Amino acid sequence: MRRIMAPVLLLVLLSLTGCMLIDSYFLPPPEDTAQELYEAGMAAMDEKNYGDAQDYFSKLKDRFPFSPFSLKGELALGDAYYLDEDYVHALEAYKEFEALHPSNENIPYVLFQIASTDVSMFKTIDRRQENVKEGLEYLYRLVETYPKSEYAEAAKEMITKSRRILAEHEIFVADFFWRTEQYGPAWHRYQYVVENFSDITELRDYAIKRAEYSYFEYQKTLSDDERQRIQGSWKLWLKQWL
Repeated sequence: MRRIMAPVLLLVLLSLTGCMLIDSYFLPPPEDTAQELYEAGMAAMDEKNYGDAQDYFSKLKDRFPFSPFSLKGELALGDAYYLDEDYVHALEAYKEFEALHPSNENIPYVLFQIASTDVSMFKTIDRRQENVKEGLEYLYRLVETYPKSEYAEAAKEMITKSRRILAEHEIFVADFFWRTEQYGPAWHRYQYVVENFSDITELRDYAIKRAEYSYFEYQKTLSDDERQRIQGSWKLWLKQWL
């Protein structure tokens, strides 16, 4: 009986081994769990492999949308793009997180990161500053809505930096109009700086002087009626700031 059973057992073992080999060859490997994807993404972040981290967090988001790890992964995805200086995708990720989870405890951080990303997209003073303007809106929201947040003070510092960028841009444009003898537009631009950036005193003082010069040059191009019409309001405006 033992002699009969031994070959039978050998055949069963060979059959099982063959099935396992076939399964391992033809069947796809088991997928990572939500936790494994998140931990792999964070490990990649620690090693500064931001591209790999983006892949892990994107897979986590797609495969496990209702997992608690997916929520953390969505935020980490924005960070991975930001640290990789992929600011366009970072903005998309942060804004999507805010839209999907408006009451999440991390919203102050998200608002700060959106603003930081916008300001990081600044290149040169001569370009349009739409991203800096948007960043300011998020910074104001952060300071007004979460004044006790750990990010509030840093947000105030970034507000000062962003406002200076916008003021310098306006001065750049006004100076261009002045150099090209477009004195009317130059005058209005300098006025705008004086009225909206009075907290940046050196730029305000510069703009007051240049506004005065521009006004007198602009006057030369006007008819008598037009000159009389704007002269009174200009004197009142100038008196206000001197």
